[in-house]
Amino acid sequence: MAEEAKQEREIKKQIERVAQSMPVGNGVDQGSEDEIHRIKVESGVKIGFALGSSKLGSKEKGESSKLVFDEVDDDKSKVKNSTKNGSSGGAGSLALEELMREDEKKKERINRKDYWLCEGIIVKVMSKALADKGYYKQKGVVRKVIDKYVGEIEMLESKHVLRVDQAELETVIPQIGCLVKIVNGAYRGSNAKLLAVDTDKFCAKVQIENGVYDGRVLKAVEYEDICKLA
Repeated sequence: MAEEAKQEREIKKQIERVAQSMPVGNGVDQGSEDEIHRIKVESGVKIGFALGSSKLGSKEKGESSKLVFDEVDDDKSKVKNSTKNGSSGGAGSLALEELMREDEKKKERINRKDYWLCEGIIVKVMSKALADKGYYKQKGVVRKVIDKYVGEIEMLESKHVLRVDQAELETVIPQIGCLVKIVNGAYRGSNAKLLAVDTDKFCAKVQIENGVYDGRVLKAVEYEDICKLA
């Protein structure tokens, strides 16, 4: 044990001498490396240490700082580009919405008619003149449309067929999830699924199920513009 302690002290002294002999600011020279290697071989003890150069450290620090500032600049550039793209994207979205509104207004002008009857829908008879025969507020299927304004209605219960003017008929709103026909307005003729109803505003939310507008959601369609499909 005493011999090992002596060797360890001797090794420390030699390491100190090697360290003192190294030029300040430079790495380990070849002679120093040979000396350290000789110490390890003679002692049989593995010793590891690192001596950093102040010059090298400054260089690494400078490169590190440069890298940090480069990253900051890149982040600023990304934020700027993102903001720019977001603004242009928002403008594009607004332009698209405006085009859709204009298109809808155009279709509304073209497809809004003073008649709405069509085959295959379920309507409610509101003629009080037919009350004494038991048809008042009864439902039937429109089997045929005559001269745009008159419908041949097959009553659901009695199966009797009546001819009734559309002025004495009313559209029927089904349960949520059922299919309806849009009978008037911009999307006239389209089939749609009933998503919700607003009983205070007498309108409904529907999603078109067919045609070029398949999937489009209409948030406020008046009751009189949609009718239950048979």
